Amino acid sequence: MDENLSNIITLNDENGDEVRFEFLDLVEYEGEKYVVLLPEDGDGEVVILQLDDTDLDSEEDTFLGVEDEETLQAVFGIFKERNKDEFEFGDEE
Repeated sequence: MDENLSNIITLNDENGDEVRFEFLDLVEYEGEKYVVLLPEDGDGEVVILQLDDTDLDSEEDTFLGVEDEETLQAVFGIFKERNKDEFEFGDEE
């Protein structure tokens, strides 16, 4: 069995289509949890979603889009700092 399979999650997009992502990290920021995902199609841009843990009875995780650019940048900054030895980031000089 492929070891990387456990890092793959499937979400539904706005059209109801399934999209597969590689889970890269879980980041806590200002009391909230955010997942950093990479689309399996490999377009190179990460997706950051907030983990919605308000429904404690649900067996499935629920994710919310993040609209606030400042929050996105802060979460991505934490992710980059924690994973600087594992990934190459395009903004490095």
